[in-house]
Amino acid sequence: MSKVVVLAGGVGGAKMVQGFADVCSSSDLKVIGNVADDWEFHGLWVSPDIDTITYTLAELIDTDKGWGVQEETFRALFVLDKLGHDTWMQLGDQDLGLHIYRTFRRNAGDRPSEIARDIANSLGVNIDLILPTDDPLHTRINTPNGSMAFQEYFVRDKCKPVVKSISILGQEEARLTPEAMIAIENASLIVIAPSNPIVSIGPILSINGLRQAIVESSALCVAVSPLVGGRAIKGPAAQMMTSLGHRPDAVGVTELYNDIIDAIVIDYIDEGLISTIESYNCCVWVEKTIMNDRKDKKDLARAILDRAHGKGPS
Repeated sequence: MSKVVVLAGGVGGAKMVQGFADVCSSSDLKVIGNVADDWEFHGLWVSPDIDTITYTLAELIDTDKGWGVQEETFRALFVLDKLGHDTWMQLGDQDLGLHIYRTFRRNAGDRPSEIARDIANSLGVNIDLILPTDDPLHTRINTPNGSMAFQEYFVRDKCKPVVKSISILGQEEARLTPEAMIAIENASLIVIAPSNPIVSIGPILSINGLRQAIVESSALCVAVSPLVGGRAIKGPAAQMMTSLGHRPDAVGVTELYNDIIDAIVIDYIDEGLISTIESYNCCVWVEKTIMNDRKDKKDLARAILDRAHGKGPS
């Protein structure tokens, strides 16, 4: 069985991870999640991408929204609103309990990696969810009206500001965690999930030593395009890539990952892009990449594994 490592962030990443969790043994799957969305809200340390992956694997995710906890209540937020506190970041009561715990642990000086592991284990997740760094890493969206945190751009402003550039604060100082390095060194298959290449996967790859570790790894590295028919399944990936001068399609995704991937998985809708992608000396695997339900997630993960093992169509 392959030792699979998935690089993931956000809803698309969580879906892909769940698919692999359904077809791999827990000992053969490791997930490296994005931490550059982490920020302080309501005085608490919130880790949106890590929590979305954790809640998904724990079967707690609100499947309608793709984030947060199912059957959530918002009584604490109601009180904050009554007190005049800005509540655009809609964190539910159960979610806030997790953030209180994380903040307490961080303030006590515990490693973020250990906190993430303990949270996942307490919620019944038996797959290793690995942080790429324990050091501060923060994505800033630079717009004509100034710089803002990604969640301010994504949630508060609903992706309306024009993106001039992206800054990842702390990337020069961020050190790769030993858990992430060992996972990559031992992997036989590295999958880049269909997450936003700019703000979900980009920050992971920006950490010193991680991209080079993938290049030097003997593992097959495969990316799943988050763009289908020139559009993102969810989130602002297409418009971000356009604003930053990249093609908003699977070709643009290939260009961003071309130094590290051996193959890219695209949807049937994008078969017309095959020859262009192949001109980058990158193999193209065509599958149904839109994951509408649990079966879709599992089928896509299985197809990637089969192709990696030489069992699927070339």
